[in-house]
Amino acid sequence: MALTPSRADKFSFGLWTIGYNGADPFGGPTRAPLDVVEAVHKLNELGAYGLTFHDDDLFAFGSSEAARQKEIDRLKGALAETGVIVPMVTTNLFSAPVFKDGGFTSNDRDVRRFALRKVIKQLDLAAELGAETFVMWGGREGAEYDAAKDIRQALERYREAVNLLGDYVTDKGYGIRFAIEPKPNEPRGDILLPTLGHALAFIQTLERPELVGVNPEVGHEQMAGLNFTAGIAQALYAGKLFHIDLNGQRGIKYDQDLVFGHGDLHNAFSLVDLLENGGPNGGQSYTGPRHFDYKPSRTEDMTGVWDSAAANMRTYLLLKERAAAFRADPEVQEALTASRVPELGTPTLAAGESYDDLIADRSAYEDFDSASYFNARGFGFVRLQQLALEHMLGARG
Repeated sequence: MALTPSRADKFSFGLWTIGYNGADPFGGPTRAPLDVVEAVHKLNELGAYGLTFHDDDLFAFGSSEAARQKEIDRLKGALAETGVIVPMVTTNLFSAPVFKDGGFTSNDRDVRRFALRKVIKQLDLAAELGAETFVMWGGREGAEYDAAKDIRQALERYREAVNLLGDYVTDKGYGIRFAIEPKPNEPRGDILLPTLGHALAFIQTLERPELVGVNPEVGHEQMAGLNFTAGIAQALYAGKLFHIDLNGQRGIKYDQDLVFGHGDLHNAFSLVDLLENGGPNGGQSYTGPRHFDYKPSRTEDMTGVWDSAAANMRTYLLLKERAAAFRADPEVQEALTASRVPELGTPTLAAGESYDDLIADRSAYEDFDSASYFNARGFGFVRLQQLALEHMLGARG
């Protein structure tokens, strides 16, 4: 399997990722700004197929229409020269002081109206550039103090905003879908829709739920102590995995945005296996962009920035190769069967069986030997995980 990235891999990067200047709450920038034209050309050289961006990544907040259009035209020129596409865009509703209490859910009605107008302008640009997904990360949609926010009304305002935007893209015929990006905290003490599950529940309240899915991020779910692969499986099960953000995270702490795989490598392996192979019975489950939402370390110069971009893609391809070998290994297939993993696909009730039939079946309860599971009948999950580890380490074919 090739380890050189190609367009077919659908690797994409945020302009805010490779363009991260190294600033953090305790220190200023360590790198100069990255020009968008250079970014597009360099990503093309590395084998990426897509660039994504917030509006304020491309042109400064408050820019004149002329300044805005100048940067749009420069981006379009670079895209035309390279063939790189824009599969997704988003809007910055978190950096400017006006959004200190959020955009869609600010207590200030005027701010909410301004936020909607800002998003609509970016949706127009998304359609112009051919983007198919609009990601919504509500980093400021939350609070630090319980009395500061009426959560039920905040969710209603969130719902109102997404409904309006759904109407807008439908009426305009844009063909754009929305993807909510959950995160439990940071920068707010508590953020609305903090996990994938919260977002999935919220989506069902919308007027056009078919237009809205999720954009889960590795670090965001792991910050909440959750298993990212399990969450992605649920999003796929719900038909709501519209986009995905890949990076690395080491434990429950601040959002580290490490290179993909430079965190929980076991979970990264199982994630790639799921995305590429769809589970024990095969079949690709996700065909969208493999988007890297990471930050090159503050310690790096521009050489390190591009090394880190390449590292994301290479790690993914290495894990894809190892996952294919894992699935093709006869011993793994035997271990899966021994662990009864395929059996989970068999319905618990037989075809046409009712609860009366279940109750009448003495083998299901009265004659069932539950004691036989003591000190026996293990499931062999440790062996299965060891086989995965050995494939990850290249110790098996």
